[in-house]
Amino acid sequence: MFGLHRSLFTEEHDLFRQSVRDFIAREIVPNNSQWEKDKMVSRESWLKFGENGFLGMQAPEELGGLNIQDFRYNAILIEEIGLSGCSGPAIGYPLHSDIVMPYILHYATEEAKKKYIPKMVTGEFIGAVAMTEPGAGSDLQGMRSTAEDKGDHYLLNGSKTFITNGYLSDVVVVAAKTDPSKGAKGISLFLVDRDMKGFSKGVPFEKVGLHAQDTCELFFEDVKIPKENLLGKVGDGFKYLMTELAQERLVVALSAVALGEFMLMSTLDYVKQRRAFGKPISDFQNTRFKLAEMTAALEQGRIYCDYLVQLHNEGKLDSAMASAAKYNMTELQCKVADECVQLHGGYGYMWEYPVARGWADARVQRIYAGTNEIMKELIARKILK
Repeated sequence: MFGLHRSLFTEEHDLFRQSVRDFIAREIVPNNSQWEKDKMVSRESWLKFGENGFLGMQAPEELGGLNIQDFRYNAILIEEIGLSGCSGPAIGYPLHSDIVMPYILHYATEEAKKKYIPKMVTGEFIGAVAMTEPGAGSDLQGMRSTAEDKGDHYLLNGSKTFITNGYLSDVVVVAAKTDPSKGAKGISLFLVDRDMKGFSKGVPFEKVGLHAQDTCELFFEDVKIPKENLLGKVGDGFKYLMTELAQERLVVALSAVALGEFMLMSTLDYVKQRRAFGKPISDFQNTRFKLAEMTAALEQGRIYCDYLVQLHNEGKLDSAMASAAKYNMTELQCKVADECVQLHGGYGYMWEYPVARGWADARVQRIYAGTNEIMKELIARKILK
């Protein structure tokens, strides 16, 4: 974007990027304002994403996917939605494909894979993951939801909150305690679908930002979970969460850089047009220095993330690396958002301006997928062991 050559992508990737960019300009950008009012994207948009092959690209062909194991394609999709400035969609679609679906592909029974993956690829089923509870956020071991083994099924009780894609969700990866006495080793993961009796949803939250993202509470009252809907082994849920969270945090980092770049580009356009004291505010040294600082930081962040995508493709991305990326890039996104609002003056506080929405949307990035305080703890564990 700003000058440094990105060696990560090939000509084939560039062609894919253009098709994604065209799709976003046609199907997402014109609809995002309405989706913000609706507090969710439309179901039709999910089906269109599926029709174009942009959901679950890594799924095997026999389950309807393209069997693309090259994460660079996923990174392009995440980046391009972020560059559109549509923060809600920039979170919801990647969460479905790159955070929820891997749990099913890696740990579900063949029966469950055949039931859910094809419909997730087409967009008929929307995926969510439910870990956070009203009294347990970063401390996953403090969760109170339970799944009791009843012989031929599990009986799930509890609630989850702040669930992205929650209101539209058709299949949810739910973490619950199967043995409360064992702490982390007593947590298991289950697939809950929309048709299960006792599964209900709250109304979408009135959030500060991410208005186009359907975030809500989920409730489970004596929900019968078939044994085939257990993910992996009983008691291994926490281990699976820790394994898959590395990719989740990389996804957040990639979106953070792209959304930061969008805000900077919007601000560059604004300062060239806005005049003060008889000249464009881009002529003032403070404006120029602020733009230079943000440009340099985002360029570094982009190349840094490119390298982590390469490591991830090679199977070398560990939890500490992903945590550092999530921490660094979301802090940068929020700093850029704040600087861009300041350069807009009063207009930066008006919802009609992209930087106002970007500023409101950015703040939660430092909270979900593990708070940035937890990210620092995970980094410290690696360097101090």
